[in-house]
Amino acid sequence: MQATLQPLLVDHHVHGVVDRPLDRAAFELLINEGGQPARPGDSHFDSPVGLAILTHCGPLLGLHGERSPEAYLQVRSLLGAETVNRRLIHAAGCAALLVDTGHRGSEVVGPTRMAALAGVPALTVSRIERVAEEAAAHAPGPQEWLDGLGRALADAAATSVGFKTIVAYRHGFDLDADVPGRDEVQQAAAGWFDGGPDRLDSPVLLRHVLHTALDAAAERRIPVQVHAGFGDTDLTLHRADPSVFTPWVREFGRRGVDLVFLHCYPYHRQAAYLATVFPHVFFDVGCMFHYTGASAGTVLAEAMELAPWTKLLYSSDAFGLAEFVYLGAALFRRALDRVLGGWVDAGDCPADTAADIHAAVCSRNARRLYRLDLDPTQHEENV
Repeated sequence: MQATLQPLLVDHHVHGVVDRPLDRAAFELLINEGGQPARPGDSHFDSPVGLAILTHCGPLLGLHGERSPEAYLQVRSLLGAETVNRRLIHAAGCAALLVDTGHRGSEVVGPTRMAALAGVPALTVSRIERVAEEAAAHAPGPQEWLDGLGRALADAAATSVGFKTIVAYRHGFDLDADVPGRDEVQQAAAGWFDGGPDRLDSPVLLRHVLHTALDAAAERRIPVQVHAGFGDTDLTLHRADPSVFTPWVREFGRRGVDLVFLHCYPYHRQAAYLATVFPHVFFDVGCMFHYTGASAGTVLAEAMELAPWTKLLYSSDAFGLAEFVYLGAALFRRALDRVLGGWVDAGDCPADTAADIHAAVCSRNARRLYRLDLDPTQHEENV
């Protein structure tokens, strides 16, 4: 078959991977978003994501015969974490990784190590709630924390290509978008410090932190990623519908800050609508490529029904497993080829326009949004 060139992807939202051996129990916990073992007698491999791992990752690790979980994990163990991570991450074909450092950071490698594994730049995305919590851990009291919060977020913005917020987890998108009053904030901060402080989930303080982060993001001209939809059991799904966040979407726009909804499923159509009507809104369907596996093309087709293709980004949202870095990329490429190929075959899209859409979604949109200084001619060879 003749060799073809495809653009390298910009994975604009990814986490670190685990660099230690994993037994079956630990591996299964990482392939299910719920964070709990399967029922006795069942396995998390019995799912679209489990099927995708065995089908698509097995051959990359040299497994060409039996495709059972036992055989896969045995080969994975024999190769070792370092080889597995390098092989799968390289196979993803990325030009850059934008790494969220705020989730279970002690369990996975950071951006520097991800860059070494991938052989490409790995840049930091700072989670604003984590920045606020770390600032509180070093503050002698609530007033000192409030006085230093703006500086902490400004410092984080200066070393990050973007911010991320998880208000969908900590409260829900029905969070009041008004700026809280000074007395209200001071009272809430005092109450938070009385209990620790630890996890930031006060609605008043979440509002205050997000408004303060918007100031820092506007100053540095960086976008803010917003977790939406699909996630672990820490969120209540219907409160993570992007349309519920519309008052905040308007506030982002007033402040001149670009907003990127992440994941979005099953509300990817709502996110596409918001990206259509608000110039500063972008979105992806992130981890749904590996979690939906064989059905990933359906999800992407729905995401592309309405939204401008200049507003759709690629991400894997891989956490813990290099398998997810690779699967996100492989299943995304296959889904995008199927969607655009269908448009071309039906006579709805010229081939040259399809090629331009492909380049935009794979890489160009992220390069522009995050102002990445990368070689725009980077390609990988597919045979």
